[in-house]
Amino acid sequence: MLRYLAPALLAFAALWLRTSDLARRPMHADEANQAVKFGELVEHGRYAFDPVAWARGQTTLATLDETTVRLVPAIVGTAGVLLLFALALPFGYWPALAAAALLAIAPASVYYSRYFIQETLLVTFALAAFVCAGRWWRTGRLGWALAAGACAGLMQATKASAPVFLACAAIAFFAVSRARPVSARIGRDALLALGTALVVAALFYSSFGAHFAGLRDAVATYTHASGRAAGGSGHEKPWWYYLSTFGWYRQGGLLWQQLGFSLLAGAGIVVAFARRQTFLRVAAVYTALVLVALSLTPYKTPWHLVHLVPGFAVLASGALAALPWRPLAVAVAAAILAVQFTQTNLAVFRRPADERNPYAYVHSSPDVLKIRSLAEAALARSSAGAIRVVSEEYWPLPWYLRGLPRIGYWPAPPADCDGPLVIASATQAEAVRARLHGDYQESYLGLRPGVLCVVFTPVSKP
Repeated sequence: MLRYLAPALLAFAALWLRTSDLARRPMHADEANQAVKFGELVEHGRYAFDPVAWARGQTTLATLDETTVRLVPAIVGTAGVLLLFALALPFGYWPALAAAALLAIAPASVYYSRYFIQETLLVTFALAAFVCAGRWWRTGRLGWALAAGACAGLMQATKASAPVFLACAAIAFFAVSRARPVSARIGRDALLALGTALVVAALFYSSFGAHFAGLRDAVATYTHASGRAAGGSGHEKPWWYYLSTFGWYRQGGLLWQQLGFSLLAGAGIVVAFARRQTFLRVAAVYTALVLVALSLTPYKTPWHLVHLVPGFAVLASGALAALPWRPLAVAVAAAILAVQFTQTNLAVFRRPADERNPYAYVHSSPDVLKIRSLAEAALARSSAGAIRVVSEEYWPLPWYLRGLPRIGYWPAPPADCDGPLVIASATQAEAVRARLHGDYQESYLGLRPGVLCVVFTPVSKP
């Protein structure tokens, strides 16, 4: 019974961390953009069914909320914890449980499982593909090969970077595992798995056959992605950026550190090669390849950290398993988990939108939470004219203004700027001010670090 109870309790803890108070953090611009697109799909799309939105009775963009959209990555992220346990189980029950626990509580994994972006889904589909591929390799059953292909197809449908992780996994496996003659059956199964992956990806890219131009766009996206990865995106960072987040540093008085976790993962690499542990060696090579691929690309964002956490967790569990005395291993694991939880609590619950938080990347200011009440009050005061948002950058405002009437967005000031409420970027404020004809009171609203908006509110005449 304990064999099943422990993973179940771990999954429950992971789910609680990922779903508790999901609406606490303001929507990031990227989250808001994707949430609005999803809302439009739910409201007008050809395949609008989403079980989370349906279960919560939300069938339009206006009725969607932060909790609903964030529940998707939260649930998928929890599934990833169980998948890592299943992936590591052949290595041993207790090491698998330790790896899953470290993933369940890791700051980056928890933070981005509460984020409405694709990265957590990509990691979970990758873990599912690896679990199925491993089962196929050990049993030879075609069903597992097809399941692995389907998961790989879901990876590709989730994000164009999927081939990088699949290639790293294949290189790591064949570089470390004992060679096996490639039989006709293995070749057949591999081709069928590849065909399954292509079919699954094509179904999603073509909107299940309703939009075949999406297949062309899926290929064309690599031209755009290669240009962005080469530089010039504004997200360029030094090669050690990802490694530094697993270290120890202070920023604005806040301590961010995962040094114990990182040292334990490093010890796991030593164990893998000193003790000829095949599973740990594959994990070490795969994680190293992913780290090199991410580090050598100038374009870097912190949500890519989630691709490193499962490998670090497996390696750390390997180091724990190598300790000669079980109580010592338990004590070390408890200490590492306690530190990780402290960091997760700081990043996820105490400072989720603080610009000093390394995971809150160019995050929306808490000021954006005020915008809907301002807009509703403005619309209630005046039955004529539109609320005007005049800014080169305005996300996540469309999310917070969803469902409201008479909202307009302009990248540059129109000839007539008057309205019941006018929101202008600091760079456009002077031009907007010159085109206002009535009396307006001015206030300020922070959109995100470095982006300030001026709010013009009409002054009521006595």
